[in-house]
Amino acid sequence: MIRPHPNHVKPALALAVTALLAGGALTGCSGGDKAAKEHPAWHNTQVNAVSRTTTGGGVAATTSMRPDGSLETVVLDLATGRRLWAHPATMVGRLPGMGVQAPATVETGDGQAVVVALDPAASGHKGAILVARDARTGRQRWTRPMRSTFGPQRCGPYVCVSEDTALSTARMVVLDPRDGSMKWRLPGIAEVEWSDSAKVVLLRLASHPVLEARTLKDGKTVWQLPIEQALGPGVDLSGGWAFGATGDKIVGYIAPYTNPQTKETSTFGLFSARLADGTIDWIRPSVVRVYPSGNPAYAPVVRPVDEQGQYGGFARLDAETGRVLGQITPAQVPGSGWWLAFPPEMNKLGFLKRDATGSVFDLSTGEPTPVSGATGWSFCVTDPKPLPLRGVTPGFYSIAALCEFDLATGKRKDSSSAPPSWFTGSQDGWRLWRDDKGGLHAVNDGTPTAPGMYG
Repeated sequence: MIRPHPNHVKPALALAVTALLAGGALTGCSGGDKAAKEHPAWHNTQVNAVSRTTTGGGVAATTSMRPDGSLETVVLDLATGRRLWAHPATMVGRLPGMGVQAPATVETGDGQAVVVALDPAASGHKGAILVARDARTGRQRWTRPMRSTFGPQRCGPYVCVSEDTALSTARMVVLDPRDGSMKWRLPGIAEVEWSDSAKVVLLRLASHPVLEARTLKDGKTVWQLPIEQALGPGVDLSGGWAFGATGDKIVGYIAPYTNPQTKETSTFGLFSARLADGTIDWIRPSVVRVYPSGNPAYAPVVRPVDEQGQYGGFARLDAETGRVLGQITPAQVPGSGWWLAFPPEMNKLGFLKRDATGSVFDLSTGEPTPVSGATGWSFCVTDPKPLPLRGVTPGFYSIAALCEFDLATGKRKDSSSAPPSWFTGSQDGWRLWRDDKGGLHAVNDGTPTAPGMYG
C-alpha cells in the first residue's frame, strides 16, 4: 500500500488511514506556467519553509526551520521576495498530523496588516505567546499568552485562534488584529475553513463534528450542518479532513480512520454545501481523496471503496455537482509501485514509476494515451523524513513539494517551470510554493484567486 505524504493527514495520529493508496486528487484549475520569464517572479533560498505561506498587506509569511531545529516566523516582501524580518517561533499543543502551523496574515483595514504567530515564552515559563507584529516592520503590536493552541488563522478582518486546546476549557476566540481585544468566543475547538468580510465557516472539532457559519461581527449562528447529516453516522476526524470553497459552495472531505481496537473504519467521503445557508448540494460517500491533489473544491479525483474495503478505479468528479466526469476502471490500474502524476491542466492521470516506464490515461474518456513525451507533476520525495525539530513532539513533516517527471522514463525533469495552479492555488494573481530544499518561490501570473492543495 502506498501512503499519502504524511503532512496531508490533518489532525493527529492517523496517517494510517489513507494509506488508501496514495494517489492523487485532482483539481481542475488549468494552468501550469511558462511563467517566470513572462511574469514577475522570485526565489528566496534563505528560508527553509516548512509550513504553508500566507499573504496580505504586500507580504508573504511562513514558518521556517533553522539549521539547529528551531522555528522562526519569516516575512518577505511579496513583490520582490526580499526578507523583511524574522522572529523565533514555536508550537504548543499542535498535533503532528496537522503539519507545522503557518503565521496568520491579517489586514487591519487602514492599509496596514499584521502577522500573527506564536513566540516562545520567556525562559522558565510554560506555553507560548501569541504576538501580532506590523507586517512590514516587524514592530510588536500586541500579545496574548497561550498554554496550548493549534495556532492562529485569519478569519475575514479578524484573527481566530483556538486556545487551551489541551484542556476541558478549550475555546476559540476572535480577536481584533489592531489591538488583540476579543470580539467574541466559542466553547470548544474550531478551525476556520472559509471566511469573507462578514461571515466565517468553522469546523467544530468534536466527537460529532459540525460545520457552521457565524457572523464575524458578533458570532451569531447563521447555519449549522452536522457532518454526520451529510455523510452518515460514524464520522471520526482522526483520519483527517480538508475543505475548500469556490463560488457559492464549500466542499468538504472527511478521510477514513480505522480504529486499532475495533478494526472498524469510520464514515468518510466528500460533500458540498451552500455557503449561504448550509444546504447540502451533493454527497459522494465512501470515496477517498488521492494525492498529490488540489483543493477538494476543484474537480476532485477520488477512489471509491466498497463495503469489503476493496478499492475501485479512479473517478474525476465535477465539483459543482459531484457527478462523475470520467473514470478509470480497477483493471486499468497498473499493479503497485506507482505514484500519481498530473499535468497542469489536470486532463490526464499518470502513473509514475520511478526510473521506469509509467502509463497515462485520458481522464475524460478513461482511455490510455501514449506515454512517450508525457510529463506529470508528482511528489519530489516519496519517503519524507520527519523534521528534526528541537523540543517538539516528533512526527511533523514539512509541506510537500512537487516536481515534474518524464512518465516514459520515470526520471525527474530539470524544469524551471512553476508547479500547476491546482497545487499552488493563487491569491490576487500571486502563486507561492516551496521547493524540495525548502526555498520559497513566487510568480504573479494573474491566475484567478483560488485555493490550492493546502487551502
